[in-house]
Amino acid sequence: MNSLRIIGGEWRRRILRFPDLPGLRPTPDRVRETLFNWLGQDLRGLCCVDLFAGSGALGFEAASRGAHRVWLVDDSPEVVKSLEATAQLLGAGERVRVVRSDAVRFSSAAERRFDLVFLDPPFRLGWIDRLAPLLPALVHPRGLLYVEAERALDEFGSWQTVRHGRAGQVYYHLMQQRGEADDAKQTGGNLRGNLRPNDAGP
Repeated sequence: MNSLRIIGGEWRRRILRFPDLPGLRPTPDRVRETLFNWLGQDLRGLCCVDLFAGSGALGFEAASRGAHRVWLVDDSPEVVKSLEATAQLLGAGERVRVVRSDAVRFSSAAERRFDLVFLDPPFRLGWIDRLAPLLPALVHPRGLLYVEAERALDEFGSWQTVRHGRAGQVYYHLMQQRGEADDAKQTGGNLRGNLRPNDAGP
């Protein structure tokens, strides 16, 4: 088993353990710290989904920082079992829901939109292109999309990069729908201020 630490919020310094599987690539601490500086440290009221949950680093980090609901989606039985064990260990309760599904099936069948979507797929398998047509129906109109990829993405589909960085071979991006990204620039780039949390329902 591998491990990493949650870096902020209620569960700060708590250890996440996850299986050592091919293609499972946890978001490094430095990148997570940058991402949550972009988002702001308080995610209260937001509904989030991690479509390739893996270690759970992004989703548990969001829940630790107050997200109202976080869905952790993964198609590996071993990963799902590990995520469920971690959620129970942290006492996450209803805040964290673990779903066994692949990202396309989940996105196609989702019955709600999310304020924040994490998209960190295995590289070079075409996942981003397959998911692009489904994302407008999955993400709240004023929502944010976080993407890790093997290449820089200025935009894809209706999405435009508003923050970006690189760590080694990983390019990471925070994206918004094109019209909302323009609004964020005009208001000084306050991305968290642009988010309108979903209702607090299940």
